[in-house]
Amino acid sequence: MINQLKEMFGLGPKVDYKQLTKEGAIILDVRTKGEYNSGHIKGSVNIPLDSLSKNLNKLKKDKTIINCCASGMRSASAKSLLKANGFQSTYNGGGWASLKNKIK
Repeated sequence: MINQLKEMFGLGPKVDYKQLTKEGAIILDVRTKGEYNSGHIKGSVNIPLDSLSKNLNKLKKDKTIINCCASGMRSASAKSLLKANGFQSTYNGGGWASLKNKIK
């Protein structure tokens, strides 16, 4: 249970987000449109968490997906939702600004 919580909140083994993006990972920003428009990672896809379940068809299950939001809470929920719907390679990248620094 503890390991599942650590994994869900991105506290597990260190993930090389820069390498994942080099390999073609999609950055999924699950903040609202307004939040996204005020600043985001270039090339990221914005699907707000509250509409993610209705828009899963916009994502490919064979791609690695790195979720981000403002703090990491919504991106953790997005990771769980994606996993429950058959997306195997998905990560909680946490807050978008922090993730942006990790992939530079």
